[in-house]
Formats: sequence, structure tokens, C-alpha cells
Amino acid sequence: MARPRTRPTPPRVSEPDLPRHLEPGVLTRHGDLVETSIALGSEAVDGAHARLSESAVEAGSPNRLDLTGAVLADVAIRDLATAEFRSGDGSWRTVTLSGGRIGTLDAQRAHWDGVILRGIRIDYLSVPAATLRDVLIVDCRIGTLDAPGAMLERVRFVDTTVDEFDSRALSSADLDLRGLEALAFTDIRALTGATASRRQIEAHAPAFAAALGWDVRDEASAEEPSR
Repeated sequence: MARPRTRPTPPRVSEPDLPRHLEPGVLTRHGDLVETSIALGSEAVDGAHARLSESAVEAGSPNRLDLTGAVLADVAIRDLATAEFRSGDGSWRTVTLSGGRIGTLDAQRAHWDGVILRGIRIDYLSVPAATLRDVLIVDCRIGTLDAPGAMLERVRFVDTTVDEFDSRALSSADLDLRGLEALAFTDIRALTGATASRRQIEAHAPAFAAALGWDVRDEASAEEPSR
């Protein structure tokens, strides 16, 4: 007899498979880097449409990192400090982004598969129309999570806070919100099917009531109306 399915299904994630020895390399536009250690300086870095595999992007503080349209497979990005990280229309598979501080992480229309965000502070995380599959977001501090029209499948939050979660037109499967502290959701109805804790439901009860069209008021006085 088949075992009953446990919901929500956890994300299938693993650390990137990196070789012990990495050769130094430079990230360039349309570059193709394999088994490479990439050092970032303080200047803007243009790696748009590059291909990186079995590589590490080491700690750095460029004023802008552009990986628009880039393809990453088995890549570790460590302790990145930048005002702007562009990765829209890119494809990430088995990637970890850990540590550091990012002003804006633009991942619109991106495809993430087996991605871990760990211990990062992000002021603005933008993933509109993106597909996030098997993604773990742990110990992160996010100002705004902008996800209108995104697809989230087997995405789990752990010990993470978000000030505002723009969930308009979001679709999801096996979305686990129990480890998320969110101050506000733009559209609570878009979270249908997500898993939340009882505490979260109680905290966001007014938003659920508004979504159902309930008229919530203080309790009526027990006194009889005057005649």
C-alpha cells in the first residue's frame, strides 16, 4: 500500500558540487567558466549571459553585479555586498547565495531550481513572473519580496523575515510559510494552498477576513437599545 503523501513536500536542495581545486578566473559578458574561483572587486561587474558551472564567486563588494540571462549550475556565491544584483531571465540550478548584503536582487522571469538563500540581508528581492522550484530561504532578512505572477513550487522559508510580500497573481504548490515572519501580504488570496502555522493565521486574521468580505467590528454593546 502506498504511503500517504506528506504535505508540504520539502524542497529538494543540496550544496553545489565543487571540485577541491578551482582555477582563478574573471567574470565577463558571455564568458564560459568551469571549475573557477571568481574574485570580485569594487567596480561594476558585467557577466550578462555568461555560463558558470562548478565554480565559486568569492566575497566582494562591486557596486553592481550583472548576471542577466546567465546560466549557473553548481555555483556558490559567498558574502556578496552590492547595491544591485541583476539576474533576470537567468537560469540557476544547484546554486547557493550565502552571506552578505544586497540592495536590490532583480530576478524577474528567472528560473531557479535547487537554490538556497542563506543568511543574507536583501532590501528588495524582485522575482515577478519567475519560476522558483525547490528553493530554501533560511535566516534571511528581506525588506520587500516582490513576486507578482511568480510560480513557487516546493519553496520553504526558515527563520526569515519579510516586511512586505507582494503576492498578487502568485501561484504555488507545496509553499511552506511556517518559518516566515511577514508583516503584510499584498493579496492574501493568492496564498491558497500554502502551509502556515496557527500563530501566522491568527496574526493575519484581519487580512483573511477582508479577503472573505467580512465586516469586522468591535463587539456590540450588551446594553439594550433605548426606547
